[in-house]
Amino acid sequence: VPSNPYDAKGLLKSAIRDDDPVIFMESEQMYGDKGEVPEGEYTIPLGVADVKREGTDVTIVSFGKIIKEAYKAADELEKEGISCEIIDLRTVRPLDKEVIIASVKKTNRLVVLEEAWPFGNVSTEITYIIQSEAFDYLDAPIIKINTADTPAPYSPVLLEEWLPNSNDVVKAVKKVLYK
Repeated sequence: VPSNPYDAKGLLKSAIRDDDPVIFMESEQMYGDKGEVPEGEYTIPLGVADVKREGTDVTIVSFGKIIKEAYKAADELEKEGISCEIIDLRTVRPLDKEVIIASVKKTNRLVVLEEAWPFGNVSTEITYIIQSEAFDYLDAPIIKINTADTPAPYSPVLLEEWLPNSNDVVKAVKKVLYK
């Protein structure tokens, strides 16, 4: 699930070359996105997350187009002296839990941002993994940010309200920091 043009090319090349079946999910809303993409050949290994932004106060895990909201929130929070580490999963299966655990051990707080309904999703699995394997490192409960638990609206106005946004991320980060 790429979040930018560079990752889209590298992950697609890896998916094509993989011996096993791969489901490659992309958002058509990102087709117009601009970004640096080398002309030469490169691949991005499947199952390897990327720390897109180093931070010390809280870990934000996300993937796909919704990660842009995490970047906006991190920029806003930085003005208040809050340092956010942002992890882009890139792939959800295999899931790079080691990168998430290492980050939580550093920041002691986790917010998971996903464009999905709140029940039965990737953010729920990440929450379970961290509570099972890194609970002693948490200084606050994990917060999941998902879409509203309703059918997805078609109207752009309703869709904007339905999707998580940077304000939701800012509120969640402040909540796990008890601010």
